[in-house]
Amino acid sequence: MKKLFELINKNFEFSQFFPSFHSKEKKDSPIITVSREKGSGGRPIAFLVAKELGSPWTVFHKDIVEEIAKEVHLEKELIEEVDEAQIPLITQLVDNMLGKQYLNLSGYYKHLVRILSTIGQRGHAIIIGRGANFLFPQAFKVRIVCEMEERIRGVMKYEKVNRREAMALIEKSDRERTHFTQSLFQHDPSKAHHYDMVIRTGKNLSLEDAAEIIVNTARKRFGL
Repeated sequence: MKKLFELINKNFEFSQFFPSFHSKEKKDSPIITVSREKGSGGRPIAFLVAKELGSPWTVFHKDIVEEIAKEVHLEKELIEEVDEAQIPLITQLVDNMLGKQYLNLSGYYKHLVRILSTIGQRGHAIIIGRGANFLFPQAFKVRIVCEMEERIRGVMKYEKVNRREAMALIEKSDRERTHFTQSLFQHDPSKAHHYDMVIRTGKNLSLEDAAEIIVNTARKRFGL
């Protein structure tokens, strides 16, 4: 089975048949994807970035995406934010990108891919996790990591658990996130070469510093 990332790259030739989609995606649909280790601060960093970039930038994390997947009216509202002329292209692009592999995905994964694709077409989106960096090659792809001791302390603080429980939560999170990404995209999310930028937060780099780095780079990247 061909890897999704290879399929995406191969099918960018699809843009020659729909040049307007290609230019729209490149010019008018800036996307930032944030992959992160639990306890590294990736989620609050994403919200800091959105706040600094301002409207219409919006953060989409797992809870939001799954809520959209469950509620028909929310999905309708999301679709309505996209240019009507682009709606058929979202379906066509997904079908062409994944081909037979898309047909073999479970109903949940199919729905997830379509929602993420719609979010990406909407643009001005900061997507946390969900392997979105593999779905949007044109995105500014960021990975947030942290030393294990810092991660443990962070989880203990925000989850209000003891050290042993924090370590268990981190191990479970790492395992589940890796499994999810490998199941859908057949890639290891911890590999640095999948990202444009890897930031290690901790004593020498605060969440605010990390957000500032991302904002400055995004502005240059997308001409904001």
